[in-house]
Amino acid sequence: MTNATRTASGRKRNEEARLAILTAAYELTAEAGYPDLTVEGIAARAGAGKQTVYRWWPTKADILLEALALKADLKVSTADQGSFRAELDTFLRDSATLLAFPGVVPVLRSLMAEAQRDADFRRRFQDGFLTRRRAALETIVDRAAARGDKPPHLTADLAADVVFGIVWYRVLATERLLEDEDVTAIRRLLTDRSGKE
Repeated sequence: MTNATRTASGRKRNEEARLAILTAAYELTAEAGYPDLTVEGIAARAGAGKQTVYRWWPTKADILLEALALKADLKVSTADQGSFRAELDTFLRDSATLLAFPGVVPVLRSLMAEAQRDADFRRRFQDGFLTRRRAALETIVDRAAARGDKPPHLTADLAADVVFGIVWYRVLATERLLEDEDVTAIRRLLTDRSGKE
């Protein structure tokens, strides 16, 4: 139940408590790692009751999922800047900055690992994070298409596959994140309008 303000029972969440719990889960994962993360520890760090946490999220992974989705929504801009090149550059640079933020990569790896173990969580991870991040980039590509500055051969799906394929490969298989030269190369690849093979 990512980024929601109501629980499954329909009760309104206390926003201050919600943010404290999300922050606690993120910080504890960054400090001690996902295997040592517990709902009890999250509740204690946040100053919340354990039952409150369980009422709002089914698992510790779901708390982290919402924390990371919120961070990405806040930190990665999809604002209209008048050109595909400018908007894509900002999206890529914001994404690189987010990946470099302490704790983000371990949280991403933990969530992806949990998604491989738990099919129910995998669906929530896809809906609550992966699909949302793709949709954010697709907004930029669709706006470029409407404005007329999208390369004719580029689809929103292909742009998302290229960007997130690189990001996830780096996160899961290497110790490299996105550097300035990577951002420039990806932006050039996706904004090239020549269409030459």
